[in-house]
Amino acid sequence: MIGPRRAPGLWHQLDVTVRDLPLGLLLLAGSFLPALHGKGTQVGDLPTRPFDALTIAVLALECLPLAGRRRWPALSLALVSLGFAIDQLRGYHSVAGTALPLALISTGTHLARHRRASALVFSVAYVPLAVALYRLGSGGETVSGFVTFYLALVLAWGIGAWVRSTRAAEAERRQRVAEDTRTAERTRIARELHDVVTHHVTAMVVQAEAARYLTAAPDRLDQTLTAVTDTGRRAISDLRHLLDLLDPGHGADTGGGGGGGGGGGRTPPAGRLLTLVEQTRRAGQPVEFTEEGTPTPSAGSADLVAYRVVQEALTNALKYAHGSRTSVRVRHGGKEITVEVGTDGCGPATASPGGSGRGLAGLRERVAVLGGEFSAGPADDGRFVVRARIPAGSPA
Repeated sequence: MIGPRRAPGLWHQLDVTVRDLPLGLLLLAGSFLPALHGKGTQVGDLPTRPFDALTIAVLALECLPLAGRRRWPALSLALVSLGFAIDQLRGYHSVAGTALPLALISTGTHLARHRRASALVFSVAYVPLAVALYRLGSGGETVSGFVTFYLALVLAWGIGAWVRSTRAAEAERRQRVAEDTRTAERTRIARELHDVVTHHVTAMVVQAEAARYLTAAPDRLDQTLTAVTDTGRRAISDLRHLLDLLDPGHGADTGGGGGGGGGGGRTPPAGRLLTLVEQTRRAGQPVEFTEEGTPTPSAGSADLVAYRVVQEALTNALKYAHGSRTSVRVRHGGKEITVEVGTDGCGPATASPGGSGRGLAGLRERVAVLGGEFSAGPADDGRFVVRARIPAGSPA
């Protein structure tokens, strides 16, 4: 037995002509009701006549083509119009005449090609019908009556055209929203990849560069190469975590070597800032770290944005001021998180790859989305300072 919830779904799975057929059958059946005889659409002044042997064929021609009103709109309108013309010329004046405005509305809505030509053809075809009805009638129907009826038909077509344009505008709006969503998602993915890859790769480049000068100190060389290995493992773990976010069905836990990068949630867990600072220190950057307060679950995505601010600022310090003193201050408040990362001087030249400016621009966008404030530039004391005020409580 089919449940009431499944019935609508099964109905929409049927062919469109099958779904449109009941309307034509309903009009056809209603035309044979004695109470409705002679009360249908009427144009001209021909007297109403009783149904005869031809009636069933005429009414079927007038009603049943409505089954194709969406799949073959022009053909449906042509058949309905022919049935309507015979209906009026024979004087049946049945309720089936209602099929004509319905067919016009459907044609105006669903006809995709040759719309103007079709409208012109059907308009021209109305003229001989009006002339024939006028000559067969007793003259009670005036020219203005025929014109009014034609305008009513034009209105039905216009309603269909309006529905078509409205649907097209809605489809265009949805397509535009979908494209904007895809663009925003691609931008977010690029930003995440930039944050994850740039920091780890920069640290590895700096550490590998330092290792070239430590061949005479095996202990220190071993420590540096171990740091490079750990950084690479964290990069792989963070990339796996990012790929899990892009493809949640791939697996809830990818494992992965190295600590700190996997995690189950998008926001970095408590202690990740200290891990980030330690990694930067092992790359040869002296970093002073101060953290006030405790991250709370209610902070939402503010914790992640604060982490990304510190990560990008330390990456830039490694690139452009390697070896210079850097200070990191993070304060977790009840309503906001404030971050300040300052680096002294410009440091010695390194072989680090140059930057594109995407990182700071991305941070400014991240903070702005949450309604915060972001700034990055030289301070009065000569340091380069990155500051961010991030409202807490926004959903991740």
